[in-house]
Amino acid sequence: MIFYLTIALQGFCLYHTYRYRNSYYWFFIILFLPVLGSIIYIITQVYNKRDAEKIQEGIISVINPTKRIRDLEHRLQFSETYQNRVNLADAYLDIQDNQNAITHYLEVLEDISQNNFYVYGKLIEAFYNIQDYKSVIAYVEKIKNQPEFSKSRTQFLYGLAQNELGNYEAAEANLRAIDIRYSFYEERLTLAKFLLNRQKTQDAKLLLEEIHTESQNMTKPNKRLFRDTIVQVEKLLQDIG
Repeated sequence: MIFYLTIALQGFCLYHTYRYRNSYYWFFIILFLPVLGSIIYIITQVYNKRDAEKIQEGIISVINPTKRIRDLEHRLQFSETYQNRVNLADAYLDIQDNQNAITHYLEVLEDISQNNFYVYGKLIEAFYNIQDYKSVIAYVEKIKNQPEFSKSRTQFLYGLAQNELGNYEAAEANLRAIDIRYSFYEERLTLAKFLLNRQKTQDAKLLLEEIHTESQNMTKPNKRLFRDTIVQVEKLLQDIG
């Protein structure tokens, strides 16, 4: 039993290190000092009282990744509510089971009494994940006039879908909407790459320089979270010269 708990704890720490892009040396500490290394990692990188329940859930998900899905399915069978079905759809989306997520989101949307902007956004994300760009466009048309759409990730996905379908001017307009300082770092990096592909090198360079400057003022957690993005920004700036 202790052996399996150790493996689960180690697995969770390795996943957390990868997920939040923490320093590579943590992989060695966790691998070569399974118990002590994992405890040190959790204390220094993860743990506070409010996170205790999340840590437990994370360890369980390493042992059995589908447990959350089964629990939510049982909850929906017991009480078929709007929120229970949304929670199940979200869980499917989290594990990249996009088809099941789409099925449940579409069923949720049959309830027209709800404010379904959140569900539409998640449905659009699932369609984008399976490269069904025409469905992305179709469902965005249903919500793009709502105030929440402006400067949202859903608008960003809309722009990406338009780019895939060759509508470059509309794509740029929607991608530029999320160019907001001190936010949307990964999305703005994608925008910079889009601009480079469109031969708008100076615009891309200015955007990359902004992100690089902002990265100097990030908190330590954000620097860890966006480490890969920052590295890519610095590399692109070097390549542009």
